[in-house]
Parts: sequence; C-alpha cells; structure tokens
Amino acid sequence: MLKSAGFGAAREAFGGGAGEDQFASFLVLEHTRQIVRAGGIGLSESIYEALKEHENDGQERRDAADGAERASRSGA
Repeated sequence: MLKSAGFGAAREAFGGGAGEDQFASFLVLEHTRQIVRAGGIGLSESIYEALKEHENDGQERRDAADGAERASRSGA
C-alpha cells in the first residue's frame, strides 16, 4: 500500500541517487512497522462504516420497491 502511495519513490530534485534507490525499501518497511505499532491508520473502520451505510441504503431501496410492488398487486 505504501509503495502504491509513492513512499520510497525517488524524488525528482535533490534525490539521493543510486543509494536512495537501494535503501528505499528499508524506509518503506520501517514506515510499515510504525503504522502497525500505532494500530493502523484507521482505514478499516471507515471502510466498514461505508459498506454498512451502502448496505442499509440498498436494503431501503429494496424494501421500497417491494412495497410498491405489493401495493400495485393489491390495487391500491
């Protein structure tokens, strides 16, 4: 995830050259360890809440559609 975010990528200006490229993976690894020690970045709770909200919205739409279908069958 950190590599995809650009951590450890060589900088355009004032870069460290070949040495920076060699040790970038160690820096990313240490960042990862620190994130784990801190208990993460809080992303899982945000994803869980978004999925729960999405599921609730979908259920409300299904319930409304079912109610409309029942009403049309009963002639209301």
